[in-house]
Amino acid sequence: MTAQSLKLLNHLPMLDPASLHESTQKAIAEIVSEGESRNTRNSYKSAMKYWAVWYRMRYNQDFALPLQAPVVLQFIVDHALRYTASGETIGLPAELDIFLVENKFKAKKGHFSIATLLHRLAVLSKAHKVAFANPNPCKDPRVQELIGKTQKAYAKKGMYAIKRPALTKEPLVQIINTCDQSLKGLRDKALILFAWASGGRRRSEVSDAHFDRLIHKPDMGEYLYLLLYSKTNQTGQASASAYKPISGLAAQALADWIAASQLNSGYIFRQINKGGVIGEKLSPVSVNNIIKSRCKLAGLSDEFTAHSLRSGFVTEAAKQNIPIAETMLMTGHQNINTLMGYYREANVLESKAAKLLDNFTE
Repeated sequence: MTAQSLKLLNHLPMLDPASLHESTQKAIAEIVSEGESRNTRNSYKSAMKYWAVWYRMRYNQDFALPLQAPVVLQFIVDHALRYTASGETIGLPAELDIFLVENKFKAKKGHFSIATLLHRLAVLSKAHKVAFANPNPCKDPRVQELIGKTQKAYAKKGMYAIKRPALTKEPLVQIINTCDQSLKGLRDKALILFAWASGGRRRSEVSDAHFDRLIHKPDMGEYLYLLLYSKTNQTGQASASAYKPISGLAAQALADWIAASQLNSGYIFRQINKGGVIGEKLSPVSVNNIIKSRCKLAGLSDEFTAHSLRSGFVTEAAKQNIPIAETMLMTGHQNINTLMGYYREANVLESKAAKLLDNFTE
């Protein structure tokens, strides 16, 4: 090594091999954030904003990591529903509850659902992990025990997460029938069938669908879509299972939209203004709004959402006895237990065990 090289190295900051430099910690946080999906980043941002505001109002101090376990215990008590001799209550002072709602930090007054409470704790735990802030209060045995007991208490009250209804084949046909030959009608039909028939794509995956990853098979009248990034494939691996087929009615609807829109590059599904001019890509929220508006036109429940396409695909596959492995290749699920819930729900009324009394005679 030359003297000039040594002179240059002497000007570099010396790092401690036993700890991370502050700039390195910040860089790690930035990389982790960039690797998350847009929806995940937004949900984390919202949750941390809530933590900061709640903490400031509760303790009259600026929010800073790491938090102490008593703070997290107080957060749970403030937001979990419990029964007392005088009725249902939460620990959050009424005036603070009103403030949080009026300033749009909280959707409504009262307790959190168990899902929201668990999400807030998970985000706080992730924040400690990313920031290397120790100890992590969410791992404290007292916090773990309290949240476990809270989950059981909610379950005993019958307060559990209700699944959104599934858009199986029959209601899917109903919403498709609301799509006319207008530009919006062609787009919505193509979008809905693309999402459903390719394995129940998530709304963010539909929003991000790009012509660069769409492969036309004109001799077969079909398409293949290369799903390079998804919730279960966050490394962008182009494996065989990343290719999602779009055939039949879905392929025809997509071809009709492409022909009418005259698009051949960029994002596949776009905004359409009142003058019929095609604009920028649809956001995930817009995808969800399209599904809900089409369901309304079809006279279906307002509980249907974009996720109903995904659950509907899996449920319909179960009803038609499609092998679970084949369904998982389409959806990208990695946990078989998630799919089994749909399969049991779809097949429970067809079970022979449910019909043991059918031939009963007194």
